[in-house]
Amino acid sequence: MNPFSELAFVTSVASPDQLPPPDAVEVAFSGRSNVGKSSAINAIAHRKRLAFVSKTPGRTQTINFFRSEDGTRLVDLPGYGFARVPQAMRASWEALMVGYLADRSCLCAIVLVMDSRHPLTPNDLQLLDWLRPELSRGKRLLVLLSKSDKLSRLEGIAVRRSVTELLSRRAIVGEVRLFSSLNGEGVDEARGLLEKWLLDAGLPASSIRNKEPPAKGRQAGGESALIGIKAARSGRRSGRRTNVRR
Repeated sequence: MNPFSELAFVTSVASPDQLPPPDAVEVAFSGRSNVGKSSAINAIAHRKRLAFVSKTPGRTQTINFFRSEDGTRLVDLPGYGFARVPQAMRASWEALMVGYLADRSCLCAIVLVMDSRHPLTPNDLQLLDWLRPELSRGKRLLVLLSKSDKLSRLEGIAVRRSVTELLSRRAIVGEVRLFSSLNGEGVDEARGLLEKWLLDAGLPASSIRNKEPPAKGRQAGGESALIGIKAARSGRRSGRRTNVRR
């Protein structure tokens, strides 16, 4: 049973002080604008419009929370790296990204979506470098190389190898998968990895696998967006983290 098929929209958050309490295990999706992040969420959830797919880069301006019946939350973070938006909007995205990623004790895994034709942009690398210490503390990373249907088989093998090798050189532990929401490549595998990680985080197997078919659910930054995160992480090192127990 797909643990994400029962997701329903809960809330959109426009500022850090609106974040829900860290009382449920969360999986967060991040990625540059227009790399297919919303399509990846919809494909993994096996839903058409759980996350809104827009042809306009920079459309997602809030953190969107979705909740399953067992309490797990899927979190859709704002897209970053799109320069053609007002400075005030980029500043707002920065505050959201810092507020969420800097100290989210209930975060179990991060799914980073990259365009397989243009992976490892400076923003992607900055996010990966910041996440490295968090990943060493047990958070999981899944890199999805989206739009893989636009690559030949050999091109797909090469780009996956390149990203995997870069993670290794930077001492970043993570899984890398080719992914296409159009032909389904990597969808089941990605879903299975996230299900396993949720189980490892303490969710009972019965709460994920033994569910009735779900009812149809409700529909639901620029380059500076990541710059403040290192400072936020540095500032909280002396703070105390609270672990979520399921």
